Amino acid sequence: MFAYVVRRVLYAVPILIGVNLITFALFFVVNTPDDMARMQLGARRVTPEAVEKWKAERGYDLPLVWNAAAQGTGKATRTIFFQKSVRLFVFDFGYSEDKRDIAAEIKARMWPSLALALPVFLVGLAVCISFALLMAFFRATYLDFWGVVLCVAMMSISTLFYIIGGQYVASKVWHLVPISGYAGGLDAAKFLALPVLIGVISGIGASSRWYRTLFLEEMGKDYVRTARAKGLAESVVLFRHVLKNALIPILTGVVVVIPLLFLGSLLSESFFGIPGLGSYTIDAIQAQDFAVVRSMVFIGSVLYIAGLILTDISYTLVDPRIRLE
Repeated sequence: MFAYVVRRVLYAVPILIGVNLITFALFFVVNTPDDMARMQLGARRVTPEAVEKWKAERGYDLPLVWNAAAQGTGKATRTIFFQKSVRLFVFDFGYSEDKRDIAAEIKARMWPSLALALPVFLVGLAVCISFALLMAFFRATYLDFWGVVLCVAMMSISTLFYIIGGQYVASKVWHLVPISGYAGGLDAAKFLALPVLIGVISGIGASSRWYRTLFLEEMGKDYVRTARAKGLAESVVLFRHVLKNALIPILTGVVVVIPLLFLGSLLSESFFGIPGLGSYTIDAIQAQDFAVVRSMVFIGSVLYIAGLILTDISYTLVDPRIRLE
């Protein structure tokens, strides 16, 4: 297992290099260094000299990925891509274009993101699995039929509708919670209650329908028929056998998501004014702050790869056959 993990980590290096290269290419196709300089300097101070000085101070006066004018290894190292990417692999994110420490911002903003994403993940997982088990238990009944109809209806509604509708009803009409904002400590609960509730509700449709399909597929297998033939109660078959054996595909989707909880929710944080990493990324894109954008993309890639490795490791915990192999 240790050798497998090491091998997967080594495989991740070229993937991260490729992700960084694509990020650089896409960003600079939309926003050239000149555009970034004009955005940061403001309309009143934009002169050709000021633009060139801004680019030189931040290393954006170099070619993107290949410096034909340089000698030897400098053709690859004297480029924006090399000089801005190498430090990321030791998690040195540097400073944003407005001279703020990106690592310090990430450390400060990760806690509001986790405070929102973690309850949505845990509560949502429990609700969706319970609802899916209920539909599977009462399969081919009116409860199952209307449960599937409800799931399809909820899947068809945009997340923005839940957010805007929830803000209007809970904040404007009923005055139960603030419409947006954030506070530290226990005061955060009143600001997080609505976005957590919306996050759970908006995910019920797709997740519950998928889990129901997994449970019904397991319920048609031979070992389930054997368990029923032995006289086991349907509830015992469902919870002791079906749920356990359906955990492998569920883990595939669940474990991958766990590291990404760190990054928060882009939509929820933006609409509810939560100062997390999701809103930090949106603000950086709007401000054309490439230093922050590339750092957040890199962190997201690292966390996603870590999630895939955790998924493979978690398989060994629920499937003895994998341990034997």
